[in-house]
Amino acid sequence: SLSLSLSFSPAVTSYTSQVAFPPLAQSTVYSSFPQTGQTYGLPPFGAMWPGIKTETGLPDAPSGGQPGFLSFSSTYTSTQPGQLHYSYPSQGKLPSHSVSLIFFWLLCYSKVVVYAGCHAHVLRLVLDASPPENLPVCAALPTAVAVPAGARDQDEVGRRNSVGKAKGKGKKSDNSPPAESDLERIFLWDLDETIIIFHSLLTGSYAQKFGKDPATVLNLGLQMEELIFELADTHLFFNDLEECDQVHVEDVASDDNGQDLSNYNFMADGFNGPSGGAASGTTTGVQGGVEWMRKLAFRYRRLKEIYNSYKGNVGGLLNPMKRELLLRLQSEIENVTDSWLSTALKSLLLIQSRGKCMNVLVTTTQLVPALAKVLLYGLGDVFPIENIYSATKIGKESCFERIVSRFGKKVTYVVIGDGRDEEFAAKQHNMPFWRISSHGDLVSLHQALELDFL
Repeated sequence: SLSLSLSFSPAVTSYTSQVAFPPLAQSTVYSSFPQTGQTYGLPPFGAMWPGIKTETGLPDAPSGGQPGFLSFSSTYTSTQPGQLHYSYPSQGKLPSHSVSLIFFWLLCYSKVVVYAGCHAHVLRLVLDASPPENLPVCAALPTAVAVPAGARDQDEVGRRNSVGKAKGKGKKSDNSPPAESDLERIFLWDLDETIIIFHSLLTGSYAQKFGKDPATVLNLGLQMEELIFELADTHLFFNDLEECDQVHVEDVASDDNGQDLSNYNFMADGFNGPSGGAASGTTTGVQGGVEWMRKLAFRYRRLKEIYNSYKGNVGGLLNPMKRELLLRLQSEIENVTDSWLSTALKSLLLIQSRGKCMNVLVTTTQLVPALAKVLLYGLGDVFPIENIYSATKIGKESCFERIVSRFGKKVTYVVIGDGRDEEFAAKQHNMPFWRISSHGDLVSLHQALELDFL
C-alpha cells in the first residue's frame, strides 16, 4: 500500500457555528461474489462438451484409438486430468478487471483458441494471431446467458472493425463466389460418410452403428448405387473414362483445341478408353497420342458442360420413372439416416453464404462417379465442378498439395472428414481437422461456424 505523509498543515478557517461531521462509520461489508457454479467457459456446442481447457492444462486425449479431433499437428501435450469449464478461483470476489477482459477479448482479438470435448472428442483450433499474455483464452459469456440481439450486432461490428480480425468472418451481401485471390478460408470436405451416407449403407456398418434395419438400409444403398452408375455411364462418359480417370476436370484441358462440340458424335469418333488405338487402322491414334488426348479432352469438356447445366436439376437427365425413384430414395435415405445430409448442408450453406470462404470437395471416389453422386444427392449448387477433386489416383495428401498450389499458402484450410486418409493428410499439411463420426459432430460443426469459431 502507498502511504503519503505531509510535513505541514495548512491553516483552516473555523466557524463557531459549524457542526463537525460525525466520524465515518464502517459500512456493511459486501459479500463475496458468488462464484460457485458460475463458469466462464466458451459456450458449449449444445450440451456435448464434457470438458474444456482449464487454467492448469488440457484435457487428456480420448482413449480407444479414435482421437477424432480438430487440431494442428503441434507438440501440445498434457499430463493434467480433464476438468470442468474454465473458472476463476472461488476465494474472495471476482477480479474487477476480469469481465472487462472477457468482453475485450471477444470484441478485439481475432485468434480463437478453443479446447473442447465433443462427446469423446477434443477440439483444438488455432486461428490467426495470438492473444496477449495473461488473457484467459477460454473466457466467454456464461453458458446460460443468451446474448441480446443488439449486443450480438454490436459484437459483430466490433469484430469486423478489430485490428487483425479473424480470416473469413466478413459476410457478403450477395451470394456470388469470391475471387480466388480474395479467399481467406477454405473448407476441404470428404464426401462419403461425411456429407452423404452411401458406402456404409452397402457395407452394413451404418445399420450396425446406429441400430437400423440392415435389409432396409442395404436395399436403399443398392438402389442408389444403381442410379449413380447409370447416370455416370449414360450421361457422363464413365464407360470411356473409367480407365482414364483424372484428379480434376481441367487436367486434360490443355489438349482441347476448342472445337465446337454441339454436333460432335461421341459415339462414332472411335475413342474407346485406353485401348482406343489398339486396333490397327483406327483413326483414334495410340493411347496418349495427340489425337487420342484431344478426344479425351473433348469428353471432359462435355462432362463439365453437362454438370453445369444440370447441377440444380439432375432430374432433367433422368426419365420419369428414374426421377420418381430418385425422389423416393432421397426421402427414404434422409429418413433412415436421421437427416444426415440436411444437417451437413446447414454447414455447407453457411460457409457458402460467407464472404471470402469456399467449400472444396476431395473424395476417394473416381471423378466421374463422384460427380454423379454430387448431382444425385442434390449438392451440385454447393460444389462447382472446379472445386471437386478425386484422390483415387494420387491420394488426399497430394490432392491437398494441389489445392494449396492453386489457392496459395496465405489461405487458412480446415479439413472435415471421417477417415484416416484426410486426417493424416491434414496433419502433414498442418491443417486443422474436424472429425465427423456421428450426427452430434455435424451439429457441433454448424454451431462452431455460427459462433465464428471456424
